[in-house]
Amino acid sequence: MLQKKSSTLSMTPGGPEDALSGLIERVTFHNPENGFCVLKVKVKNHRDLICVVGTLAAVAPGEWITAQGTWEREREHGLQMKARLLKTQPPTSLEGIEKYLGSGLIKGIGPVYATKLVKKFGEKVFEIIEHQSKRLQEVEGIGAERRKSIKEAWAQQKIVRDIMLFLHAHGLSTNRAARIYKIYGDQAIEIIRANPYTLARDIHGIGFHSADAVALKLGFEPDSLLRARGAIDHLLTEATGEGHCALPRQELLQAAARLLEVDESIVITALERHLHDARVVTEKILGKELVFLPHLRTAEEIIARRLRQLAQASAPEPFIDPEKAIPWVEQKTGRTLSPSQRLALTKALQHRLIVITGGPGVGKTTLIQSLLLILRAKKLRVLLAAPTGRAAQRLAEATGLEAKTLHRLLEFLPATNGFARNVDNPLEADAVIIDEMSMVDVPLMSRLLLAHPPNARLILVGDADQLPSVGPGLVLPDLIRSKLAEVVSLTEIFRQVGGSQIVQAAHAINQGKLPELTPEKENSDFFFVEREDPEQTMSTLLAMVGERIPKRWKVDPIDHIQVLAPMHRGSLGVHELNLRLQETLNPPGENRVEYRAYGLLFREGDKILQTTNNYDKEVFNGDIGRILKIDITEKTVLIRFDQRKVSYEFSQLDELTLAYAITIHKSQGSEFPIVVMPLAMQHYLLLQRNLLYTGITRGRKLVLLIGHTRAFTTATHNASTRYRYGGLSYRLAMGI
Repeated sequence: MLQKKSSTLSMTPGGPEDALSGLIERVTFHNPENGFCVLKVKVKNHRDLICVVGTLAAVAPGEWITAQGTWEREREHGLQMKARLLKTQPPTSLEGIEKYLGSGLIKGIGPVYATKLVKKFGEKVFEIIEHQSKRLQEVEGIGAERRKSIKEAWAQQKIVRDIMLFLHAHGLSTNRAARIYKIYGDQAIEIIRANPYTLARDIHGIGFHSADAVALKLGFEPDSLLRARGAIDHLLTEATGEGHCALPRQELLQAAARLLEVDESIVITALERHLHDARVVTEKILGKELVFLPHLRTAEEIIARRLRQLAQASAPEPFIDPEKAIPWVEQKTGRTLSPSQRLALTKALQHRLIVITGGPGVGKTTLIQSLLLILRAKKLRVLLAAPTGRAAQRLAEATGLEAKTLHRLLEFLPATNGFARNVDNPLEADAVIIDEMSMVDVPLMSRLLLAHPPNARLILVGDADQLPSVGPGLVLPDLIRSKLAEVVSLTEIFRQVGGSQIVQAAHAINQGKLPELTPEKENSDFFFVEREDPEQTMSTLLAMVGERIPKRWKVDPIDHIQVLAPMHRGSLGVHELNLRLQETLNPPGENRVEYRAYGLLFREGDKILQTTNNYDKEVFNGDIGRILKIDITEKTVLIRFDQRKVSYEFSQLDELTLAYAITIHKSQGSEFPIVVMPLAMQHYLLLQRNLLYTGITRGRKLVLLIGHTRAFTTATHNASTRYRYGGLSYRLAMGI
């Protein structure tokens, strides 16, 4: 590389290429997605720091940099070098070493310990950390625990840095490097070289297209079978995210050929290899050949077999006479049950398997409370569960008894991705009650049924008109349609909630009718504010959430108001809403630490959403929390979920996103004091009745819709739902 002494720097905008070398004093900006960085560099014989702009996979203060490029003068930023080539080297000067160690690059070492270490060990400090780490305890404040942490972080940092450089060289975002290291360890680069498509399968956040780009850079041919097999895995996995348990064979082949831009014959060969290796299975259902991931077909078969066994089993023991039990529980609670509640109680006492459905305000909670009183009076053991933490918490609050998430109930084992409760170790109960059943998908339902005690009742409670589960399958609708179980729909709206406009609007929408949109009343809890275009809708929403609602209802805008939207993208999508709401509700502050990761800026005080199940932390997809502290030195973020505090490494922040606004799908199983929803024609593809109905029923005290009347009307009248491929309905009907 061309190098010049610093004294010969031309620094002439628009001139020929120049070169410089110096110490990185500050990393003003670095985007690990694409490597773009803005650096402040100390160059010999120059009093002022020089700004260098370019791309580097990884960079830290204190490193020595060599740059080659041209000079440009920016209106806002002044003179800077736009580097065509950038290269870094580990620091060698004491000043550089101290900056490097104090930059937060090594977990456990901040500026204070960096100064102490350099003062004690000088230029040998790197060698001491790597080969004589016990000597670190000679430094005041460093004990055995911190010393071990520093050594491990140093070793990991070196390997992660190598992975980052490898990923960057092959066109992949480098901010997944720590996660790749955690999954693959020291062999990461070798594993990726052998089969880059494992990245899409194993690493959260890396999709097929990113893995494919790496493969092609590594020299894999566009028509290679490995690539075609990776595409099949990708399409089937993507399909499960859209609710499918399978895809029609021909549709899968055509989609893979289109994705890869290869002849369909190559994909056919790849599918045959997949079938031979049992990576997929095929089955003809109602004249259509479907391709399943094996675990999903097995799960469907388990559900069909176990539900049929429950439905056909003899009446549960001991016998409980509804004619005596129902009057007793009414007297005990002082509540008169509705006819449909009485019917549901009768069926629950007489049968091993029952489904209870109903919308808001029809008394599902009252029914569960009454059933629990009766069963517990008979000394029966009852277990309560729901799919999500929030739903389980609501169930526990309503009943006064412990309620668990289904994963906790079944005792999930993160190490094996299995459950301690199973056929050989079933749940210990005489009755199992599951709430929010509309959210339960095929894999989870199969696990529940495997662990269900053979002689126990199974009572499934949910709202069949809500959105289906995010995961694959249509468990609740398929079970109701099969007529295999006793099904009771609660229909009567109770007087104490009948005056609620939220409840009235939800039931009207569920019947395909527009709710009455009367002028604002003092005691109303449901409003629609008409706005013609997205810009007006956004500005009204920000004013409502940021000022008007908190002022009138005396609530905290972050903790008590939840914005729900139909989709992620667009000017009124969740992504844009979150950026605008973050700036409105939690703007930058002098003492407010922030950290940018995976394309998002996380700030202390932010409202965040967990986007995947993390069984180690017992935090699940859809859980909402608040950031309490961001520790740049320790590279951790402390988050409060309800009453629990959970710590995340920076490398785990791809599991989180902002939650000022969330999708209606993510809100399932939750209830919020106040819900605000934008409705616009740009959401056209997702303007569906069950989506609008689900969103409205999330609000407890107030629901505010803002947007176009036409969008509201379209959603109310559109009862269509997307078809989900699978075989559960067929298996329940045919008994296989």
